Amino acid sequence: MYSGRAKAGEKREKTPWWMITGKVVAALAIVAVVFEAGVGFGNGSIHLSGGNDQNNGLPNKLDYSSVDEVYRTLKTNYDGKLTETQLLDGIKKGIAESTNDPYTSYFNAKDAKEFENQLQGTFSGIGAELGENEQGSLIIVSPIDGFPAQKAGLRAQDAIVSIDGKPTAGLSVDEAVTKIRGPKDSKVTLRVIRDKTQDLSFTITRADIKIPSVKWEVSSDNIGYMKINQFSDDTAELSQKAATEFKDKGVKGVVLDLRGNPGGLVNAATAVSSLWLPEGKMILQERKGTTAVSTELANGNNILNGVKTVVLVDGGSASASEITAGALHDNKVATVIGEKSFGKGVVQQIIPLRGDAELKVTIASWYRPNGQNINKKGITPDKEVKMTDDDYKQGKDPQKDAAIQFLNQN
Repeated sequence: MYSGRAKAGEKREKTPWWMITGKVVAALAIVAVVFEAGVGFGNGSIHLSGGNDQNNGLPNKLDYSSVDEVYRTLKTNYDGKLTETQLLDGIKKGIAESTNDPYTSYFNAKDAKEFENQLQGTFSGIGAELGENEQGSLIIVSPIDGFPAQKAGLRAQDAIVSIDGKPTAGLSVDEAVTKIRGPKDSKVTLRVIRDKTQDLSFTITRADIKIPSVKWEVSSDNIGYMKINQFSDDTAELSQKAATEFKDKGVKGVVLDLRGNPGGLVNAATAVSSLWLPEGKMILQERKGTTAVSTELANGNNILNGVKTVVLVDGGSASASEITAGALHDNKVATVIGEKSFGKGVVQQIIPLRGDAELKVTIASWYRPNGQNINKKGITPDKEVKMTDDDYKQGKDPQKDAAIQFLNQN
């Protein structure tokens, strides 16, 4: 795994190799994916393993005679224009989708470039990450603060039932993202079901989106507040600046807000976690089956070690957010407040293919320091505090209030 770009739970193969990312499935409606995170060789803690013994029974090459039969039949009978590139891309996408894994995807050159852009925090769309729930329904994983989806009123866990009047049944996350993306100032209409009871429609004006990775401030009562919107290339640097300011001002506590954060680079999650954790403390372990293949450890830059801390999470906190929350909680340096997180605990690797295409494939699962895998389970907070409809409408934030109250206790 290299320490370059990738989202929580993703790995990427280049020359020298690898990287890691995770799912929500990823796909930021802003551009999208998930999402996930990346892990690097940086601290020497990564150890790579070999292939997957589960697939040893497969032939080295597939017999494509039946595929050729479909091709010839389609070529002869289809009433429409087809291209060779279109057909080949369809075959490759189909092979990836045959895994029935929402995190395994084939990207042609265009999709791969857009994926790279999103990993750098540059998007064009509505500013929301998409995923699938356990029933396979398309959902909003998290609308990103300050961007069109959030301003329009979309919320985490809203189920998308149509895009511009066309049903989403049968659409993959990547396909839905493509339909939701579009040029700046154009509009897209999403119909959603909220809490299985409310049928709502939102017409949203698309925008060019550059997500600020970290925002921070020190309150009048001397509490540091750090909001991380996603774990990207600049997160380590910005969170370091925030932590240094908190330390210089002698804050009595810190609120680390990971709500609505869909994930990002694993090395960024490692850098953030390391601000609190002593060198060598475990942040996560990657496993194939029951075999541990890598361990990510704190790097020793723990300038906030000993500072009372609360981590805020909700249903939109996924992947690298869950890595960070789990690492700080399990190493007993932070208390988690809010609502149960999304639950993305698998690892993908990004492998480059000919013609600038890429394959994103699930290769492993990641585990918290306490030994738990959170996939489809999420992280349950130490103190559950919910946000109601009235809270949203009135601009109240009982979760942040609960964090500040906890930090003000002796």
